[in-house]
Amino acid sequence: MAQNKNALIRYKTIDKCLQNRYRNWTLEDLIEACSEALFEYEGREVYVSKRTVQLDIQLMRSDKLGYNAPIEVFDRKFYRYSDEEYSITNIPLTDTDMQVLFESVEMLKQFKDFSLFTELGDVIHRLEDKIYTEKTKQRAIIHLDKNEKLKGLEHLDTLYQAILKKTVLVLQYQSFKAREVDAFHFHPFLLKEFNNRWFLIGKKSRDKEIQTLALDRIVAIDFDTKTTFIEEDFDGDEYYKHTVGVSVLPEKYVEDIVLLINSKMAPYVLTKPMHHTQEVIEKYPDRSVKIRLRVHRSFELERLILGYGEEMQVLEPLALRRSIENNLKECLDRYKTLPNAVQFKNLKRKFDRVGFYLLSNMYTGKEIRKINALIEPIIQQKEGRLNNVRAILKDNETLFSHVFNTRLKELIRTIHPEAKLVKSIYFDKSGDQNWVVNWHQDIPINVSEKKEIDGFSSWVQKDGFYSVLPPEELSKKIFTLRIHLDDVTVDSGALKVIPLSHKKRLTTEQTTTLLEHVEPVVCQLERGGVMLMRPLLLHASGKNKSKKKRRILHLEFSAEDLPGSLQWAEEMELTL
Repeated sequence: MAQNKNALIRYKTIDKCLQNRYRNWTLEDLIEACSEALFEYEGREVYVSKRTVQLDIQLMRSDKLGYNAPIEVFDRKFYRYSDEEYSITNIPLTDTDMQVLFESVEMLKQFKDFSLFTELGDVIHRLEDKIYTEKTKQRAIIHLDKNEKLKGLEHLDTLYQAILKKTVLVLQYQSFKAREVDAFHFHPFLLKEFNNRWFLIGKKSRDKEIQTLALDRIVAIDFDTKTTFIEEDFDGDEYYKHTVGVSVLPEKYVEDIVLLINSKMAPYVLTKPMHHTQEVIEKYPDRSVKIRLRVHRSFELERLILGYGEEMQVLEPLALRRSIENNLKECLDRYKTLPNAVQFKNLKRKFDRVGFYLLSNMYTGKEIRKINALIEPIIQQKEGRLNNVRAILKDNETLFSHVFNTRLKELIRTIHPEAKLVKSIYFDKSGDQNWVVNWHQDIPINVSEKKEIDGFSSWVQKDGFYSVLPPEELSKKIFTLRIHLDDVTVDSGALKVIPLSHKKRLTTEQTTTLLEHVEPVVCQLERGGVMLMRPLLLHASGKNKSKKKRRILHLEFSAEDLPGSLQWAEEMELTL
């Protein structure tokens, strides 16, 4: 390796060290860092003397190379830059540099029309722009899309050198789905950039499939110089010829993707093809176009199509068309479920005043399907289909996490930030097992054991716990949340409630009087909706006439602890 190249590596290494202000750098530390850097590039031990590094620092401080580096010594032994923002890579170009660059660009422009140099056009324009801005001190004319905060970019040079020198890597890698870091050997073939992210393509071993690793998921890199590198004739262009993005499937999955693009977007797609296989099938009088791509379906392809929104429509194949349609439905569903800040702010006041509140679209259709799928095995374990299943969330962490999503937690926090989950019941009011709830107030609570405490009466033991009537003041600190897992209508037995009836416990005579003079409100909600209700609210339900399912997850919360040593029968930890 030429001595001037050695020196450049040392300058770059010292610069990188001194930019790291989280560590104090002694002269010995800088010597060691330079030695390691030269070993990495040279592949053999290169001795760096103390005198060499001292001279390097002296030269970097001087104007000989144009660095004028503000290197200072503190505590008599540590080195650092006095300017935290300084780096030798940030220095302006000298007049000599400018002249060399200008002459180089002029030479390159002579070759840009040759096919071998067609990809140099962009580089030439960027060099010209750099020269212009340096000479005139004007703002750049060319602005490139970049994100300097992307993780993994620090690995680019290391991985490039490994591919160039055919070195086996020892990677520590953690995908987004993995809970722990995985360590393995990897034979790198190619670095690929897509959508402003970088990926490493290669194999773990000869008999393994080619894999794609995201650079931002690489935790650490080491080298294994003893393991023989897999010599494989890997052609990136051939490998990605039927791919949009970085996800590659076997040749048998390649198919014709037919798309219809409206007149507004057609010029953009025609002038910037989505893939090199893109061809126009038909142009229509309204200036819309039908195109065809010869690719396989991938995550990136679907994201690209979805990005065009209503301006692009999948015509073929049918499976892709349905997938895009479902994605758009889920997207719309998701937008409907975004918490309305004004609604959340005002609902507690109305809830406290009226005694109930209805919220539509608290869950998406996809979320409700998942919750129902998780509940199904629990029900199957019971003897037949029961009208209700108690404590359904206990010992079911996965179901618990899906039920208590961000929106529901925000809702509970709005009602009371210290609310505790004290009861969960699953109701299945299907047509074949129908039942009716007459007008009543929910008064009893469930506790783990019987204790004689003033204000608690009518103790009844059932299903391993005790039901008891608490003091009226405690009842007012409880609220119920009913998650509708199916559409609930009049025909399917929706609850009827008497507004404002939750202020106190009612006698039979008071209940009769209210029902004679107040019109009940029918609480109809589509699946994914939530009903809030105070325990003392007078309510009832009718038969399910529609024969459709009316599954409901009934949850009760308390904003207050029980007195004495009484404990709730089903109290569960809930972090809001």
